[in-house]
Amino acid sequence: MRLWIGLYLPQLPLEVFSPRWCNSSSNGGGADGADAADASAAVDPGIVVLEQERVMALSKAAHIEGVLPGMRRGGVLMLMPDARIVQRSHEREAEALQAVAMAMLQYTPQVALAEEATLLLDIGASLRLFGGIRQLCERVRANLRTLGFTGCIACAPTARGAWLLARRNAGRAVKMDSLVRRLNRLPVSLLPPARPFAAWFDGLGCRWLDELQRLPRPGLQRRCGRALLDMLDAAYGHSPELLQWIEPPERFQARLELFDRLEHADLLLAGAHHLVLQMTGWLCARQLAVERILLLLEHERGRVACPPTAVEVALAEPTWRDEHLMRLLRERLAKLELVAPVIGIRLEAQQLQAMAPPTDSLFPDPGGSEEDRMRMIELLVARLGTDNVLQALPHADYRPEIANAWVPVHEKMSAAARAAQMPPDVQSLPRPSWLLAKPLALLMRDHRPFYGSPLRVASNPERIEAGWWSQTQTRDYFIAEGKDHALYWIYRERINGSGEDAAPRWFLHGLFG
Repeated sequence: MRLWIGLYLPQLPLEVFSPRWCNSSSNGGGADGADAADASAAVDPGIVVLEQERVMALSKAAHIEGVLPGMRRGGVLMLMPDARIVQRSHEREAEALQAVAMAMLQYTPQVALAEEATLLLDIGASLRLFGGIRQLCERVRANLRTLGFTGCIACAPTARGAWLLARRNAGRAVKMDSLVRRLNRLPVSLLPPARPFAAWFDGLGCRWLDELQRLPRPGLQRRCGRALLDMLDAAYGHSPELLQWIEPPERFQARLELFDRLEHADLLLAGAHHLVLQMTGWLCARQLAVERILLLLEHERGRVACPPTAVEVALAEPTWRDEHLMRLLRERLAKLELVAPVIGIRLEAQQLQAMAPPTDSLFPDPGGSEEDRMRMIELLVARLGTDNVLQALPHADYRPEIANAWVPVHEKMSAAARAAQMPPDVQSLPRPSWLLAKPLALLMRDHRPFYGSPLRVASNPERIEAGWWSQTQTRDYFIAEGKDHALYWIYRERINGSGEDAAPRWFLHGLFG
């Protein structure tokens, strides 16, 4: 089934200067109308956007003070002397639309930019994956709040129909007959090619699209041009639609300019989520997973400039989901002390690999999947620090002290590579589950090593002679049994020479479980 989502950003000229980050993480669902209604309450209370020296967008507080669309700068300052007046920035609006489009790529690879701050998403093939149209629209709406923008969402079987419904905030029309009924009730002025002829249509008494449909097509084309008929036919599904899809870049790097100097790292989380959502869409579009990300916190420029603060997050398992990345960033930012206020943040995806296919096992693993365990380890690393969460790293060496080291978990690939180089005869020999950090010298009683009780040798010796290039070891290792039947790994030093100093010494090196 072909189905489109139309995503219209009615407050974009205003919200590019004051995003709605404060409410993006605290608000729940809500209808499109509710989002549009409280848009001005979430932005800077005194902001006014001018275009050609006239007001084209304003916040709710400015409207309460009497500022109206079309008013000149002087009138605004007379009513609100402390108003924040800015010029409309088409460049910022284009960047914001591109950021939203990048985030929407996580739901479909077919995302297109349309006129008047609107995006079109072909989501017909994505409905089952995301649980149906209602859940998909809720996810899109939640992402918009996180990005800091107000959105009107509509669905329709045609792209232009979804565009028109979104511009009017007219809800969802999943089937074609429902779309036709909704389109018939829309005003003619919604069609951009019809706006220059608004007075002519009023004179004819043609105000709605169903009335426009009944006008003679040859005369309508001569009067208004072919573009009006093409847009009308595309909306009603009478002609094919050609769109240009968003192409994700080869490498992901996104930057966000902050609108205030932030002095606490945990306040940067909402802005970081804005960037992570873009990266999530980029990863899904490129069928990639990220293993390492770098968040750069930019400080003041000029004479008091200092290098950006780098926050690097290494993952034990690659991912492409924003929830897990945000948990790790929240832990890292909560412990970070800033050297200077932050004025901008930048996110880079540094280490990538192809998305892993889903597991092919018939039954799930008990206690959670491998991905769940890796996420727990990554959360521990973010909370406790890289140096406090370690894993065993085998080395190709016969000496027990050298054969294993403890390294941070993000060196997992290196550990696997080195383990493959271990001599096969060493891997087949018995080894204790607990190796002492430093061998413990044992007492001798009745010519037998003593550790709590006399130890009885219970195995043949394993001779280790290695390390002549750095630290020579000449030892005979045994498995010994105590009076309590506990098993110990002990060794006897082989000493060349004679006399009292030449007596062999015994050491405890490990304990068997």
